[in-house]
Amino acid sequence: MKIFKCQNCSNTLHFNNSVCLKCGFKVGYVADLFDMTALEPEGDAFRAKAAPDRLFITCDNAENAACNWLVDTNSGENFCLACRYNLTIPDLSAPDNLGRWQKVEQAKRHLFYSLTRFELPLPSRQDDPDHGLAFEFLADVVAPDGTIEPVMTGHANGLISINVAEADDAEREKRRTSMGEPYRTLIGHFRHEIGHFYWDLLVRDGDRINRFKALFGDPTEDYGAALQRHYAEGAPADWQENYVSAYASAHPWEDFAETWAHCFHMVDGLETAMVYGISPEIEVLPGAGPKPGPHFDAYKATSIRPVTASWIPLTVAINALNRSLGQPDFYPFVLTGKVITKIDFVLRLIVSAQKEQDQEAA
Repeated sequence: MKIFKCQNCSNTLHFNNSVCLKCGFKVGYVADLFDMTALEPEGDAFRAKAAPDRLFITCDNAENAACNWLVDTNSGENFCLACRYNLTIPDLSAPDNLGRWQKVEQAKRHLFYSLTRFELPLPSRQDDPDHGLAFEFLADVVAPDGTIEPVMTGHANGLISINVAEADDAEREKRRTSMGEPYRTLIGHFRHEIGHFYWDLLVRDGDRINRFKALFGDPTEDYGAALQRHYAEGAPADWQENYVSAYASAHPWEDFAETWAHCFHMVDGLETAMVYGISPEIEVLPGAGPKPGPHFDAYKATSIRPVTASWIPLTVAINALNRSLGQPDFYPFVLTGKVITKIDFVLRLIVSAQKEQDQEAA
């Protein structure tokens, strides 16, 4: 994630700011510019200092402090690019739901930042009513007898469902511990579930099944039976040799989604490190290509080699820093050759999708 500057006073802005804390100017994010902008009122709209020839309104979800993205007045839309994909939001009259939904939307905007930086296709329900991308943000339902009807976080035919209880730190930690996961975050959920969406779009519908099977296994394996086996028996003893996480060993679909999410973790984490000037000394192995410099843009990488060349020493340094403070490793993952090959498959898939988008636009 980048950091931004207020065009009015040059103060640092962060991705979730809606007001500059130094000069008090209203600010917002313009998705097609990948930039935050200071805003000057003009009638019922705002003129953007980052794009003086354009007028914007705030997304309708700004009324609930759930969005700081802007909508071009020429678009005819009331919701920003990210919020247009919402199919269902939680009942905001229920206690805790508003605060949880705000956190969910924050994580979703972070996801959309990456999706747009990667220039990935984003077919909506309007484009494809049966398989287009959409989000449901739901809360567990308490039945009249007091039993709880839980909402499951997951993906089905383009529809991504997120239980807003995941926005509660204590509840998420409880689930993380009970399921033995080293990481369980809102942004991680989004990145994982969107991986299932892009498996459908880019692998299944993109005629890449054979290459996928060679790396991840047979996707026609009984999914329900595979999950039952995983939860009953756990991951294989040697899972770290072949998978980025224990859960990835459950089924080829989950392996892909976990790998997809990890690719996003690495690329976005590297961008954040680079903008803060954190770039450890890198030894590039033969055949790995040019040495990434301090301005290396991981979002523009066409293979995983320069990404891992930067990422691995960065995580070693961060883990060492955590240990010096008596904390567990910040990055508890092992990137073996097999795992890196899978991440490379994901990144090259993204690059192929970019090229296809460019060809369609030409």
